[in-house]
Amino acid sequence: MTRLKPPQWNVFRSNARFRVLVAGRRFGKTFLATVELCRAAWHLGRLVWYVGPTYRQAKRIVWRPLKEMTQPYWKSRPNETDLRIELTTGGAICLRGADNYDSLRGDGLDFLVLDEYASIAAEAWPQVLRPALADKRGRALFIGTPNGYNHFYDLHQEAQNRPDWAVFQFATEEGGNVSREEIEQASHELDERTYRQEFQASFENLTAGMVYYAFDRSQNVKPRRYDPRLPIFWSLDFNIDPMCSVIGQRDGDQVNILAELVLPESNTYAACQAFVDRAGPWLTTRRLGAQIDVYGDATGDSRRTSASRTDWQIVKEFFERFPSPVAYHRTKSNPPVKDRVNCVNALLRNHSGERRLLVDPGCKELIQDFERVHWKSDPHGNALADIDKSDVKRSHLSDALGYTIAKEFGMRPKVGAMPGIMQ
Repeated sequence: MTRLKPPQWNVFRSNARFRVLVAGRRFGKTFLATVELCRAAWHLGRLVWYVGPTYRQAKRIVWRPLKEMTQPYWKSRPNETDLRIELTTGGAICLRGADNYDSLRGDGLDFLVLDEYASIAAEAWPQVLRPALADKRGRALFIGTPNGYNHFYDLHQEAQNRPDWAVFQFATEEGGNVSREEIEQASHELDERTYRQEFQASFENLTAGMVYYAFDRSQNVKPRRYDPRLPIFWSLDFNIDPMCSVIGQRDGDQVNILAELVLPESNTYAACQAFVDRAGPWLTTRRLGAQIDVYGDATGDSRRTSASRTDWQIVKEFFERFPSPVAYHRTKSNPPVKDRVNCVNALLRNHSGERRLLVDPGCKELIQDFERVHWKSDPHGNALADIDKSDVKRSHLSDALGYTIAKEFGMRPKVGAMPGIMQ
């Protein structure tokens, strides 16, 4: 039977009425939450809730492990619609989502777990959930991994100076559920700030100031030469003025950017012709049948730079007469901007200090993107999670490159628990 690990025990044994647990990914937060819920619901008339960011997330994360843990004590079969478990001891456990937190008003609670609190609406706790604990003097446990300096950070800071509150903070490694080899692998795949946030439970501002903060001209800009032994890729941003794209090669886990194409007041057909003109000398030296990989903006399936055909249709028709096979790596939708940027920063410099994205000095506009693109800010100067597009020359080339990197080096959840560990 899975047991609480020592860091989890520290949280479980605390007598504080309100507890805040900040922990890295795969620390064992879900398992701790289920144990806490069972303990709190054990007595007659007790009502406890698990609240996730959304109803669907709550069900996906904890419903199955909670049913497995409580099955010997079911009063009747769990209500699969209301996500409610009645126990033979007279208590009840319910799962709820905070996506419509106004609908949570009414019930008085003995205990409450707010999981992934950084992703729960900031208003849900003070306006609805805190009052639900008042008449029974109920207790609460806030659990989550940091997500910038948002309301979870504020709670973490304020709780340290409040009576009857306790704060706990643990890195992924301290949970004992993920091997050191897996954590080491993650340190090579993620940029420094993302790694510290996700695995060291550090509050990091991933949306402040420079977008590509990991870029260093002295380290990431090196002369790049075409290697006929390696595949070639072309990645586009379907903007009209300017129409931008980059040409590069992937050598294992390293990406080399050979050239950039910036065409003012242009169209997709002209971009295709410019690619052939620029890459022509390289293409003649390729081995017969070598594939060209084309990546780009998902909006190219709907945008039209001609009267009747989408951008992707134009690209495909252009290369139908091409002697080399062409593979189109397009997706139904673009990745979230923040995820795409994190992937690029991870190649520019990861947590282990490796730089796996190198740019030829001739790519002057791309280099300026890396050095000048900023996040948007609100009227009060607070950083937003959108790129500032006020300079029409900026961000298109780095966007184009980002589509390729997000596709090939996406932030996939490779790090998991060690065998036999219940999360």
